[in-house]
Amino acid sequence: MSNDGNAGLQLSGARVLVMGDLILDRYWFGSTDRISPKAPVPVVNIAKDDLRPGGAANVAVNVVSLGGQVTLLGVVGNDEPAELLPKLLIGHGVNIDFVRSNSNPTITKLRVVSRNQQPIRLDFESSFYAAQAFDESEIFRRYCAVLPDVETCSFARRIAPLCLPRLPLPGKCCHAVV
Repeated sequence: MSNDGNAGLQLSGARVLVMGDLILDRYWFGSTDRISPKAPVPVVNIAKDDLRPGGAANVAVNVVSLGGQVTLLGVVGNDEPAELLPKLLIGHGVNIDFVRSNSNPTITKLRVVSRNQQPIRLDFESSFYAAQAFDESEIFRRYCAVLPDVETCSFARRIAPLCLPRLPLPGKCCHAVV
């Protein structure tokens, strides 16, 4: 048993499917020494940036850290964040299966951090749950393909209706999460 704070929470090889909002979290870190003369906002001199998996991608990384084997299924845009996210996830040992949307960007959240505070967060997103934002039959096809190889499924609340009502899951443990 490990002493990393996750003792007792080990998934030891459990095969898990995670489906949900795939988010790229960007962080810009810097110092603040003055207030802008044009508006009452801090001026942050960016010194460092960081990229992290967010949303369902973060859940997948956490499951891997507990010993699970994860397949992550979700929708991304055709953009730079969609190219960066797989690199982050593969580095953590997450198997990825992304459906591309030509109409919507990959959800990205940019946080500016200075003096251990976050004065602003910028969200770049359009709802993938709008009509025809992505090919629902394609995500269902991929879901059906991976389902025999997993023991547990974790769905974002908004994506679960795309798959759960259409396919019985005998012997599968499924959780709809927020």
